[in-house]
Amino acid sequence: MVDEEKLAVALSEDKSQVDSDDSAWKIDEEKRLVRKLDMRILPITCLLYLFAYLDRANLGNARLQGLPQDTLGGDPTGVLFEWVNSVFFFSYIICQVPATILSKLFPPSYWIALSTIGWGICSTLMASAFNFGGLMTARIGLGVFEAVFGPSIPLYFSFFYTRTEMGLRMAYWFGFAAVAGAFGGLIAFGVQNVHATIQNWRLLFIIEGVPVFFLGFITLFLLPNRPESTRFFTERERALALERMNRSTSGDVGAVINKKHITLALLDWRVHVGGMIYFGANCALASISAFLPTIIATFGYTNALSQLLTVPPYAVAATVLCLTSYTSDRLQNRGLATAGACLVGAIGYLLLLVVPNNVQVRYFAVFCICSGTYTAIGVIIAWYAHNLGSETKKATGLPMFMAIGQCGSILGSHIFPTTDGPRYIRGFAISCGLEAFATICALVLWVSYKRDNAYRDMLHGRPDPNARVDTSVLADKAPAFRYIP
Repeated sequence: MVDEEKLAVALSEDKSQVDSDDSAWKIDEEKRLVRKLDMRILPITCLLYLFAYLDRANLGNARLQGLPQDTLGGDPTGVLFEWVNSVFFFSYIICQVPATILSKLFPPSYWIALSTIGWGICSTLMASAFNFGGLMTARIGLGVFEAVFGPSIPLYFSFFYTRTEMGLRMAYWFGFAAVAGAFGGLIAFGVQNVHATIQNWRLLFIIEGVPVFFLGFITLFLLPNRPESTRFFTERERALALERMNRSTSGDVGAVINKKHITLALLDWRVHVGGMIYFGANCALASISAFLPTIIATFGYTNALSQLLTVPPYAVAATVLCLTSYTSDRLQNRGLATAGACLVGAIGYLLLLVVPNNVQVRYFAVFCICSGTYTAIGVIIAWYAHNLGSETKKATGLPMFMAIGQCGSILGSHIFPTTDGPRYIRGFAISCGLEAFATICALVLWVSYKRDNAYRDMLHGRPDPNARVDTSVLADKAPAFRYIP
């Protein structure tokens, strides 16, 4: 009897050791899979966003290289330039939601490659514009194709990355908008000193547009499709990728659109509040993108040096974004990070308003604006990528709050007319107020998500954070679903 008991204990210990070894092996295998995903997905998508943002924001650099004088009749009030800048956002806003929903019906590599080639052509064609109408047409096309690309990336990332990994990956991706700002300043500085047979601003559009066309074909062959259909995985990796895809939620399989979840997203008040946060941040972002070189020039620097001085604020912004997103991943708290970032941006604009003569303080304020704005946008995209439950609701809710927010980009394109220089009090005051309002909205959302999680815990108990949750009917309203506050 004693021997049997000893044997039973020994077998139990052996089984426990096997289970432990298998668990450790799976963790190690998962780490290898994540590294494999990072090596394939991040370089392509980050490079794409780098060029997308270069092609969207290079108008600010072109403005100091003579574009208004050559194509807009001098544009003494700056109104024509404002419309060329803002018309991009009209087509971008209109196309975001339908394009992202439709993206679920096509392989991601085909969809993203098509958009890349399209905006590369439109961006390059801006160099051939000779009047206001030509510039407007090219910018409208640019907005259409970038709307096909931009909002589909957070949805695409959610196919492969869990909620504890999403924030940092979105930071890497969106951080390349800040890198584009810095890189764009360096390119513009170099082009400024080129003596070519065509105007410098035309050369700038060609340099930043032509490579995108070829990058689209690279995307077609290298970017993985959905986990269940890509040839990028072994069968063992595919099983693990699908298991990761369904942690704390349940993913759709293939080309499926749930019409009920489209309605749920359209009526979700939290999506609208997120849009208000995004509105404030994007008003500031559009202002930075189009007018930062002009704003720095008001500090007393030459046009060429102003281009160069845009680089450090963007570099710091990319660093702050990555550090904040990494911390929000570890803490699983995005609301306070978003609120803090918006507050920093508001403080930056406040400094520009109340300190008119100290160049050092005003340049420090530019760092605050860039860091706060870029961080807020990067974190809130990751926030919603795992807080909407189902894929269809994400495919609707993500571009929907982005579309609301991009209306702020239109506003940001019209609040810095030349006639308001050099103080630009109206533009700084509006941006400051909207960033402060976004801070309040982020805190409201944070409290709302915390209370909803606590209420569900009280009714249903705490769920296993790694268990599959059936969101096919109720999306994020499923009893076992928990939000990231």
